Amino acid sequence: MNAPRKNKFFATLDTFVTVFGSAAAVSAAVEAGRAPKAKHLTNLGIDPTAFRSIGH
Repeated sequence: MNAPRKNKFFATLDTFVTVFGSAAAVSAAVEAGRAPKAKHLTNLGIDPTAFRSIGH
């Protein structure tokens, strides 16, 4: 019964790391004046097309 709990923990940890990493990557790209990668925006729930249209 302990295995499903560990799997859920690691899945949650993986999701946290993915979201945190994407947030850091998007932040760094925007700060440097570059367009962030679409996969990072998607990981954060942001539509890449809509993001690129900001400020136009």
